[in-house]
Amino acid sequence: MKIYFDHEKLHVYREAIDFCGWVGDFLAAISTKAAAKDQLDRASTSIPLNIAEGNGKFSAKDRARFLEMARGSTLECAACLDVLFVRKLASEKQVMEQKERLARIVQMLIGLLRKFLSGLTCCVKMKQHI
Repeated sequence: MKIYFDHEKLHVYREAIDFCGWVGDFLAAISTKAAAKDQLDRASTSIPLNIAEGNGKFSAKDRARFLEMARGSTLECAACLDVLFVRKLASEKQVMEQKERLARIVQMLIGLLRKFLSGLTCCVKMKQHI
């Protein structure tokens, strides 16, 4: 696909878009109605949207705010996968593979946060929780 915007060059954005694609296929295969299913759809969509919006901001503080929201949505997706697993709507293999992807996305977002707000204490604390 041709790149039109700067956020499309970001590896974390492309990884988030790939995750969104996986979620779409995954959710289409689940016929059962579940709140976690709907929440996974919303949270997975929120990741690349916040990355794109944040990347378009001029100030480091504004960029960091949107990247932090993307990080939160990434963690929310991981929790949704856990819920779907314990409710037997997802296999352990599906969940583990995608949680590994989500962990990489979180690591990349933390890297960007560090870039935009060097010395931000919360970033060091966030990495310890991965």
